[in-house]
Amino acid sequence: MKITRHKKVHKYLGFFCNNYGFRQPYQILIDGTFCYAALKNKFNIKEQLPKYLDGEVKLLTTQCVIIETEKLGSDVFGALLIVKQFAVHKCGHEGKPEPASRCLESMLGSKNSSRYIIASQDRELQDLARRIPGSPILYLHQKTPTLEQPSETSVRMARLNSQAKFNLSKLEEKSLTELKVKKLGDMGTEPKKKKFKKKGGPNPLSCKKKKKKPDPLQGTEQGKSSKRRRRKRIKISKHIKEHLLAQAKS
Repeated sequence: MKITRHKKVHKYLGFFCNNYGFRQPYQILIDGTFCYAALKNKFNIKEQLPKYLDGEVKLLTTQCVIIETEKLGSDVFGALLIVKQFAVHKCGHEGKPEPASRCLESMLGSKNSSRYIIASQDRELQDLARRIPGSPILYLHQKTPTLEQPSETSVRMARLNSQAKFNLSKLEEKSLTELKVKKLGDMGTEPKKKKFKKKGGPNPLSCKKKKKKPDPLQGTEQGKSSKRRRRKRIKISKHIKEHLLAQAKS
């Protein structure tokens, strides 16, 4: 299972690196819900996240996240101590703190140009991050960290960007054809040679012997009669006939 999990992580990270320019150290924005789940499941964020992502990481949070965690009271005091260990990123809400989900959403912006990875157990924040292209989501499944597969929005935007990158515009196509004519001259417009069919041998079906047609009279009465043998007549001389008649009369 560990090998399969690491293959998926490398696959998903490779997608974001190739299509959205992610690179090490990976910037991970962490909220109080992720810290609370880590404390509950005895997951060491600083030690185990770099191993899971197989690279250098930069763990970040915001002042809004810290303030919201403080307001939740003594039940999440351990999570508050953990979240305060991370570097505080400027979010622009100084003096007017926002809820953690809105704060981190504003950090992503419309395109996540700063290339943040969102580490949160908040379902609402995860749904918001899925709508923003190029926004990886990291959460804890009990004691196991899980990097979610790229959302449909991220995949669709990556496909559009790759098509725009590799497809030539009309101006580029025109300049390319002009360059071909300039370099190759008439060779570029030379007509293609016709391919001639090779002469083959005679048709093997035409070389077959003709079959004899059956006799139409065969099997009829006329055919049978023609095949009958004629009886030979024996000629008797005249004096023998007279002698035989005389004997018959006597």
